[in-house]
Amino acid sequence: MTLLAPLAGTAPAVWEKQDDRFAGIRGDQHLERLWTGGRWLEGPVYSPDGKYLLFSDIPNDRILRWDETSYQVSAYRQPAGNTNGHTRDTEGRLVSCEHGHRRVTRTEHDGSVRVLADGYEGKRLNSPNDVVVRSDGSVWFTDPAYGIDSDYEGHRADIETGGCHVYRIGPDGLISRVADDFVRPNGLAFSNDESLLYVTDSDEGHIRVFDVSADGTALSGGDVFAECGNGIFDGIRLDTEGRVWGAAADGVHVYHPDATLLGKLLVPETVSNLCFGGEKRNRLFLTATTSLYSLYTTVNGGRQPYDA
Repeated sequence: MTLLAPLAGTAPAVWEKQDDRFAGIRGDQHLERLWTGGRWLEGPVYSPDGKYLLFSDIPNDRILRWDETSYQVSAYRQPAGNTNGHTRDTEGRLVSCEHGHRRVTRTEHDGSVRVLADGYEGKRLNSPNDVVVRSDGSVWFTDPAYGIDSDYEGHRADIETGGCHVYRIGPDGLISRVADDFVRPNGLAFSNDESLLYVTDSDEGHIRVFDVSADGTALSGGDVFAECGNGIFDGIRLDTEGRVWGAAADGVHVYHPDATLLGKLLVPETVSNLCFGGEKRNRLFLTATTSLYSLYTTVNGGRQPYDA
């Protein structure tokens, strides 16, 4: 059932150059608002086979579906456990982080929901936030406490795990803690060759970068890659050239792999997360506070797990 007619509109796309290498990284001259009416939108993930985008409206406890053909938005799942981040695995199945249920789940092809992780060493997770899948089938997720800080994005509760950490679920289903020195880990993304993992720490306002072990099971390093100059970093994605696109208070910040800030895409609302989609993966989708935005760009999104 369609929620309401999409409140579409456009605004000038403001690209702010910080480095000469930002030249050519552009796209549409207008930023398209596809829909508005959310309370805090998050977790966009594009389905190339279905030509739709799923995204979360966390406080309103629903996952929404935007159809690329009709431009209509409908409820995909409600209630949804105050779901936040999403990705797709190597078989194209939806993997989701649920604040309310304090777990990571996978939606099977038949529509059933399977729990992948809801605890570690006998203690409940905080509120899984964002998730990525590696080509070996492992699932990596961040576990800050935003969903248990209050009843706004989940259910108020105490931290049981001793902090806010990053975890890996192996193809065998075993869960391991791969990083334990974060304040509030949030967005995460692999480099295109999967040798690096970028993770944002929202409370610290920066992106860190880790080396992934040769067997793909552990992390090392963790130096600060970039500091956010406006607000905090939230979700992140990479393009095919390894540039890091980070959601921030004033829009999207684009970094060269050498950590230089190349430029920004300025957006009227605080951007929470982003993803590349469309037939050529050159359409940038943004969840920004109350609205879903998009524009076509001159770059293409990087590797996805279902490319494996």
